[in-house]
Amino acid sequence: MQRREFMKKTAIAGVALAAGTSLFGAAGKSTITCKGYAAFDESGELKPWKFQRRAVRENDILFEVKATSICHSDIHTELGHWGKQTYPQVPGHEIVGVVTEVGSKVTKFKVGDRVGVGCMVDNVDVPSLQGKSEQYDANTVFTYGQSYKAEPTGISQGGYSDYFVVHEHFAVHLPDDIDFNHAAPLMCAGITTYSPLMKYQIKKGDNVGVAGIGGLGHLAVKIALSKGANVTAFTTTPSKVKDIQSWGAAAVVVSSPDDLAKFRAKFDYVISTIPYEFDMMPYIAMVKPFGNFTVVGMPVNFSQKIQTLALAATKVNFNASLIGDMKETQEMVDYCAKNKIYPEIEIIKADEINAAWKKVVNKEARYRFVIDPKTF
Repeated sequence: MQRREFMKKTAIAGVALAAGTSLFGAAGKSTITCKGYAAFDESGELKPWKFQRRAVRENDILFEVKATSICHSDIHTELGHWGKQTYPQVPGHEIVGVVTEVGSKVTKFKVGDRVGVGCMVDNVDVPSLQGKSEQYDANTVFTYGQSYKAEPTGISQGGYSDYFVVHEHFAVHLPDDIDFNHAAPLMCAGITTYSPLMKYQIKKGDNVGVAGIGGLGHLAVKIALSKGANVTAFTTTPSKVKDIQSWGAAAVVVSSPDDLAKFRAKFDYVISTIPYEFDMMPYIAMVKPFGNFTVVGMPVNFSQKIQTLALAATKVNFNASLIGDMKETQEMVDYCAKNKIYPEIEIIKADEINAAWKKVVNKEARYRFVIDPKTF
């Protein structure tokens, strides 16, 4: 997640291309009727909606959704925190299911395969993406809210739905030894934390801090622990302490900025998943000189104040990370399945989505809500 012009091209910003622009041409004549839940305005209240997805094209797959989960990004987006939206809009970019139809040129998948989709769904020139980071390509279509003339609704529609269509390049295979409900949150929360942890080569014995223990943060803790790191978790929610300890964290700190001075220059690496603007400098100062501090939690309006002189004095490499590429995403889900890194989930019915959103905002989620698509 990057500067404003780029974010306007993402699903979470919502308005990628100029009105009337078409990357892909008109949708086919035979569209797919879907049921889901959609936002109709910035109220934050979702309602049932029946809508049309495009017909399966030659490189597309259609799958029946078996689980879809709630990301805080869904809430930020539909409330208009990250830019004006086009409604009705179906959110959701943590989606898993079973393939029911494949296009004539599909080679990666067959009917009956278990499949997962995250934050990206298409690109005008997929062959050019080989070996590149798809999430940074200007033509990548994100999963919901992006102007997308291939779809009958004119925008990409997300995964709070019973069926989903995606270009095969932007789907991953799910290992048989992870169930759908636990696989769904990995498609965004998993890859968003896995990618930077692997990039900065977290290893056995490293001291790692995780700030913010929600849907992303709890997976960051588990992934870092799987690499042998000594993990300290920072949360503002005392009721989460026992959970975090049960995962194996070396320490849990119920924190305010005043509590962090004693950790100055103690960590090799810190990752922040906090989804609101906050005073970053006390957290950044916890990193050793020339260590890395990564932001993956995006605040309202993407605004965040950093004291540049104080940052320079810490000698810390400050950076941000946007999900991961498709190769990493497949590696991540395979890694999590192999190492039994499962998200903590609560399964809900579709008519509980609005209540679940309020719990996410109020820090009451434990730790990812997964929606049962049979209830749409």
